[in-house]
Order: sequence, then C-alpha cells, then structure tokens
Amino acid sequence: MGFNNLKIIASKIEHTLLKPDANERDIEKLCNEGINFKFYGICIQPYWVKFSKGIVKEKIKVITVCGFPDGLNLTDIKLKEAIISIENGADEIDMVVNLGAFKSGDYKYVSEEIKMIKEGIGKKILKVIIETPLLNNEEIKRLSKIVEESGADFVKTGTGRNGSVKIDDIEVIKNSCSLPIKAAGGIRTKEFAFELISRGVSRIGTSSGVQILNS
Repeated sequence: MGFNNLKIIASKIEHTLLKPDANERDIEKLCNEGINFKFYGICIQPYWVKFSKGIVKEKIKVITVCGFPDGLNLTDIKLKEAIISIENGADEIDMVVNLGAFKSGDYKYVSEEIKMIKEGIGKKILKVIIETPLLNNEEIKRLSKIVEESGADFVKTGTGRNGSVKIDDIEVIKNSCSLPIKAAGGIRTKEFAFELISRGVSRIGTSSGVQILNS
C-alpha cells in the first residue's frame, strides 16, 4: 500500500485505549504515538481527558466516551459526564446509545437523550455508538435515522466489545442516513482500514493504529 494511502488512513484513525487497567504510562504512550504518527486523535476514558489534553494540547484531537460501555446510564448522568469531559478538554464525545430503550421501542427516549447531550456539548462533535453487532439490518436503519434526526454529528458502529464491524453494516448505515460514519471494532489491518475508508467511512476507531501503519 502506497505512502499516500497510509497517510490517509493515519489522518482518520482515532488511536484508542479504553481498557480499565490502562495506567498513566500507557496513556502517555498513546498520546505520544498519536502525535508522532499524525493520527486524527486519541480516544480515552473520561478519567484521562485532562491528563491527555495536557500532553497533546492542540496537536491532535482528544476524544472520550460517554455512557460507556453499555449506554444504560440515566440521561442526566450521561449529560453530566459529557459536559465535564468537554470542560476537561475533550474535543469530541462518543456516546453509547441506550440500546435497551431502543429494543423496547421507546424511540422517543433514545431521541430525546441524544438531543439533550448534543445541546449540552454545543458545537463539539457528538458521535452516537449504535452497536451494530447487536442489531439486525432493519434496526440499524431505524436507529441510524433516529441518530441523524436527533442532531448528532456521526454514527459510530460499535464499542468493539460485542463484535467487529462489517462492511455490510457500513452500507446499511450509508443507505439509511447522510451522517458521517466512524467504524470501530476488529480493525487491525491496513487493508481492512482502507476498505472501510473506500466505502465511505470518515473515522477509524482502533487500538491497533501503530500496528496498522507498520504492517
């Protein structure tokens, strides 16, 4: 794969470390890799936002999660978490949708929660994680549309905890809404990363960014 293609991949990678046992040295390493490899940004747990921002400053973006990993926190808790993360220096929020509410048919709850969090963080980017490995195609279509209509900025395929992203998932999302897509889960090779990008994916969430570029 050519140098230019690798540059394209790097510019779309959100270098990710969400493991609960990650320590300060691990996060510092992640930040420095993000800067050195010119990744789009790093994605870390809320606890590490202020620390990470102090390292990367404005060189790359700091992305954090909200309601991670299951999305079943009460809306007020999610909202407060998102706002505090922005105050601590986060540039973007990846919010896990309330899949239990969605699967129960409470689409109004799902929509109102997304709207509240987007309003709470203002101009900052909100990505909504819909967890495609736990959805069938019709559910992906419906939920992607809800995410778009609720004012979010991105649809994100998953947390990576319940399975890997599939090319078919990307096609279903693209045919359901016009929002940009962040793909995450099981992205470990430059070939797969570039295929996702060629299918229209705008961001790649992966903990294998260095491995991808060096393979």
